[in-house]
Amino acid sequence: MKYVFLILFLTSGHLWSQRIEWMEDRKLVWSNFKSNKNNQHGKDIVAYTHCGWVYSVVKSSNPKGAAKVNIETIFNEDKSWKDDTRITDYVLNHEQKHFDIAEIYARKIRKEIISKIKTSGDYDRYFQTIYNRILKDYRNFQALYDGVTEHGMNKEKQSEYNAIISNELEQLKDYKKL
Repeated sequence: MKYVFLILFLTSGHLWSQRIEWMEDRKLVWSNFKSNKNNQHGKDIVAYTHCGWVYSVVKSSNPKGAAKVNIETIFNEDKSWKDDTRITDYVLNHEQKHFDIAEIYARKIRKEIISKIKTSGDYDRYFQTIYNRILKDYRNFQALYDGVTEHGMNKEKQSEYNAIISNELEQLKDYKKL
């Protein structure tokens, strides 16, 4: 049986970039933000978190053969930036939540993969549609989070989103990466 192994990046990134995989017991620290360049071009921006997913798939050329998809949530240190003169623990929490949101949507992808993709044929039929839909939802949620919390400056809304994000992680705990 012939197998094909693919590694695809769901967010822009490089193989040589320093990446941190999302783990429940590991939180971001300011030293993880290693870029010297503010690519967001905003003077009010204190930090930028570059995060998303990478996935790999092992599948057969036979449509009835098994398919295995692995999704990882990653933080790219080399593309994440901070203004050293304005960073605080509060801002770091806001940035951590961006990373947590990426994990929530990775779990949503894993959930759908488990229920819909068993074979290589299933992968060919369903994966791109699942991915595109969840990626769109992910981007919209990240933008909503920044908009409603005013990039973390609205403390009341930030507190609400902290709870929403924690609740979503808990609701999807069965879909953590093993």
